[in-house]
Amino acid sequence: MTHELDKYLPVAEAVAALLRPHAEVVIHDLETAKIRHIVNPLSSRQAGANSMTEVDIASSLEATVIGPYRKTNWDRRQLRSVTAVLRDDTSRPVGLLCINLDISAFEGAVAFIRQLIEFSPAPVLTSELFKPEWKEMANTILAAYLAAHKMTETAMRREDHVSVIRLLDEAGIFDMRGAMPHVTYMLRLSRSTIYTILKNIRLSD
Repeated sequence: MTHELDKYLPVAEAVAALLRPHAEVVIHDLETAKIRHIVNPLSSRQAGANSMTEVDIASSLEATVIGPYRKTNWDRRQLRSVTAVLRDDTSRPVGLLCINLDISAFEGAVAFIRQLIEFSPAPVLTSELFKPEWKEMANTILAAYLAAHKMTETAMRREDHVSVIRLLDEAGIFDMRGAMPHVTYMLRLSRSTIYTILKNIRLSD
């Protein structure tokens, strides 16, 4: 006789196939409080093992989805988990489908990417050595500002232009020969507008 939870086995297999090798998918039988099916086990468990821990997590079976929540694996790896409550044709809870995603590798990757894209304050151009790179530095200042504010050049408002021009001025960009044409092109502003903003910034400082 087909078990009530067997119809969910392809779902567990599909999710595990998509996220392999980073996630295990477990189907728990609420009637027996045992694991009915497990794919790509990270927790060294197998079908038929006791599953009271997950049953305890599902303290309220009124919800359709429980989590995401954090778990610690037996080997101290951090898992991000989510549980779906499985019901029969009368809406009675009969099982739990738990997806346990190993986030330890992702946490290291996120830290690496954060360091990779993090910009240090722009250095001041105090030496002839830096002059050939001033255009690249100006571009970097603008790119860092846009990334930090999650916008594009076309979305910039006057206060954004003022902030970027202030940063460029603090980095000594406007002391470089040919800076004004480059900045007008970067910011899509007229030369007179940039001169006016720059003058006001220097007067207020």
